[in-house]
Amino acid sequence: MTTLANAAFAIASWDEKPYDEMEGGPKLTRASVVKAFTGDIEGEGKLEYLMVYRTGDSASFVGLERVKGRVGERSGSFVFLHRGTFEGTVAKDTWVVVPGSGTGDLRGLRGEVHFAAGHAASYAVTMDYHFE
Repeated sequence: MTTLANAAFAIASWDEKPYDEMEGGPKLTRASVVKAFTGDIEGEGKLEYLMVYRTGDSASFVGLERVKGRVGERSGSFVFLHRGTFEGTVAKDTWVVVPGSGTGDLRGLRGEVHFAAGHAASYAVTMDYHFE
């Protein structure tokens, strides 16, 4: 049975640095991000993004995020795999729980988030999830 977790997150810190740039080519960056989750998902997420900027306002990215805290009534940790794009002012991202990444009461967690938003102080998300 699939359950919906309604939550919000705020970005506590974002540290982005280029690691490869070349004249006339796309810029590659790495960002270390810390997020604070509230709601049905509660806790802290530590995320590492790798990004390629095709133009000044267009990018593609991948990332891994460990979330430590609670989902519903269960606690532990798990890892999201991120894959998305940034166009203009909107980021579109799919987050998938990495199979086998759950610890504690979150062992066996499977889930997915589809996210699209512009810049804001807080972001609402909904995760469809179940346990194997």
